[in-house]
Amino acid sequence: MLISSINNSLDELIGLLNQLSEKQYSESCFELSGSSIGEHTRHIVEMFQCLSRNYNSGIVNYDKRDRNKLIQTDTDFAIEMILEIKNTVSKENKNLELQQIIDGEPIQIQSNYYRELLYNLEHCIHHQALIKVAVLKCESIAVDDNFGVARSTIEYRKQCAQ
Repeated sequence: MLISSINNSLDELIGLLNQLSEKQYSESCFELSGSSIGEHTRHIVEMFQCLSRNYNSGIVNYDKRDRNKLIQTDTDFAIEMILEIKNTVSKENKNLELQQIIDGEPIQIQSNYYRELLYNLEHCIHHQALIKVAVLKCESIAVDDNFGVARSTIEYRKQCAQ
């Protein structure tokens, strides 16, 4: 279920990117405090990449991302990277150690692969919600009402409609 939810969110993102011009994708947006849709997309992609790249070592530090500008400026390349994530995300659960520097202090937290996938899914949805704010100004772009909405909120809305 988790993998299919991740794939659904990534498919939604691909569907949106396929509608955007390179300019719409990479230009600074007032609605995003000056960042671009591409920058938010890159952030989503690189969080998943970081988790995948560090799966074998078992040590994940999300601060050590590539920050590849091509992902945030080229929709075709971004889509390639998203498809790669979709093709490699399904792995066996295993224990992981998260490492990060918080306020100058190193921390280590025990986690596992599935927990980090869930974190990345929620993180993806959060950034999709931000992207949606920027996209709504573009009348030519079709965006689903549930794009950028937490799965639990979608389920709650369904229950309320019954």
